[in-house]
Amino acid sequence: MQSSVPSLASIENWPVPTAAAAVVRADGTLAGSYGPTGRRFPLASVTKPLAAYAVLVAYEEGAIDLDEPAGPQGATVRHLLAHTSGLAFDENRVMAAPGTRRIYSNTGFEALGDHLAKATDIPFAEYLHQAVLEPLGMTSTTLEGSPAKDGVSTVDDLVRFAAEVQAPRLLDPRTVLEAMSVAYPGLTGILPGYGHQKPNDWGLGFEIRDGKSPHWTGAGSSPRTFGHFGQSGTFLWVDPDARAACVALTDRPFGPWAVEAWPPFTDAVLADLRAG
Repeated sequence: MQSSVPSLASIENWPVPTAAAAVVRADGTLAGSYGPTGRRFPLASVTKPLAAYAVLVAYEEGAIDLDEPAGPQGATVRHLLAHTSGLAFDENRVMAAPGTRRIYSNTGFEALGDHLAKATDIPFAEYLHQAVLEPLGMTSTTLEGSPAKDGVSTVDDLVRFAAEVQAPRLLDPRTVLEAMSVAYPGLTGILPGYGHQKPNDWGLGFEIRDGKSPHWTGAGSSPRTFGHFGQSGTFLWVDPDARAACVALTDRPFGPWAVEAWPPFTDAVLADLRAG
């Protein structure tokens, strides 16, 4: 396709076997794509925004409430979504009182999945399919285990999700605005791969850039930018100020290569969007 984002082709220079990327504008139009956008890649933690969206659908349907108890003693659905339940990263151990620290937690998202499955009597993967994937036409996306990290998808499908987040049809826009706004402001914590951040801001299932440094987005990314990256070498960001979102999927685990490659890539994409 004719791309208005020529910098997408720079993924050819990434030290990865395979990469695909795309940019979708806030009006849902595809600004550009590059690479095998129909190839399925493991998402790792880019699964979390999809899982969170399903939880928010359940909230709007009245199946659950964001402030009802879930997870460890004293925690709620909202705490789990915002990584403030106190649960450890990858084990069922409480490390802090709810709402006092930002502890990034796969276990918390697994607790969310269990909570929703009990509330709806539908396995979480099936609920995600019915509530999010099927309505958006994400036919190549599956959840093959943990709601925290076991999604598999394509750039083509995630473009559909990124378009939805920018112009919601499945949720009330006010709910999405809350999800991309800071929950429990001021909490410190560790951003995986990037160290201690003060504050370490998150919304409901989405990480929020704010003033974090270092960060996986670009120097030119607006503080309002939100999204997620995954340890499988994947990311999805939405920059409301740029009125666009970008998806990149690879088959090389996150590491120093990504820390080096992703921010200048994002800055080049943003420059293309401004020029276009």
